[in-house]
Amino acid sequence: MTHLPKLLEAYNKNTLSFESVVIEIYNFQLEHNAVFRQYCSSIGRGDPITQLSDIVYLPISAYKSHRVTCDHESLDVSPITFTSSGTTTSTTSKHHLTSQSAYLSGARLIFESMYGELSDYTIYALLPSYLERSGSSLVSMVDDFIKCAKGGGFYLDDYTALARQIENTQGRILLIGVSFGLLDLVESQVGIAHPDLVVMETGGMKGRRKEISRDELHTILSKGFGCDHIHSEYGMTELCSQAYSKGQGIFDENPWFKIRLREITDPFATAKPTKPGVIQVIDLNNYQTCAFIETEDLGRKVGDQQFEVLGRLDNSDVRGCNLLVI
Repeated sequence: MTHLPKLLEAYNKNTLSFESVVIEIYNFQLEHNAVFRQYCSSIGRGDPITQLSDIVYLPISAYKSHRVTCDHESLDVSPITFTSSGTTTSTTSKHHLTSQSAYLSGARLIFESMYGELSDYTIYALLPSYLERSGSSLVSMVDDFIKCAKGGGFYLDDYTALARQIENTQGRILLIGVSFGLLDLVESQVGIAHPDLVVMETGGMKGRRKEISRDELHTILSKGFGCDHIHSEYGMTELCSQAYSKGQGIFDENPWFKIRLREITDPFATAKPTKPGVIQVIDLNNYQTCAFIETEDLGRKVGDQQFEVLGRLDNSDVRGCNLLVI
């Protein structure tokens, strides 16, 4: 396992190709990740691969029912488990990492490749539902971003104080928030105006408000904040990498986060170009657990390196890991 961070470091320095790194990580995880290996074997795909088209993607629901890890020695003195949000009737996902520092350094690298140095920003976070529970990977990432930035902090519902802080801050500002929190802030009518403000939503109403389309959400937020574009972050508990959108809900792939779409009605067929499909992710930073994940989201490719998220797959709770026999 200890060779995988070095492999990724070489890839980051452009001395290894994407395909070679992916195949190396895949075959390692096939051998050392018991859950991934058994899933691949159960569908008759248990052999090592030599090309990207042979990749098998583990259903994301495996993180709810199994401990998805590689049998390796600890990479960090402080192992950490991230947990997803959930209701009292749902089972949460658990992502067992041996290196929080690797997760955070990967997240910083991706953000800065899209937005520039974190040290150029002041970062304010409006993540009430995440702060109210423990084990959030998003809170961990944003907390690290704030520490790397000029300053900032987390806010719950003191919208007046947050508005005044933003107005009194010079330079570039990132306001990152869960959708319902940003809507609550806009509807509080405290008024926020700043020429260098980037507003980024992380999606989801978390049961606090009625779900609305991303277009409707962005229209409301753009008007409320006086911004031409609302940015978005696409990430999840089970992954270590993120994708970002700088507007219109169009997300950019990056060197560490690539997607494939499979047919909605056929788990082993690639979706036709321009057609919606189930999002499958190659996440190179997820080398500690499983870098090949089939999500429960529907998406559409927009060109070669961009995609949009269309929503959740219907009946996602009863699909996927019904194929996983442990």
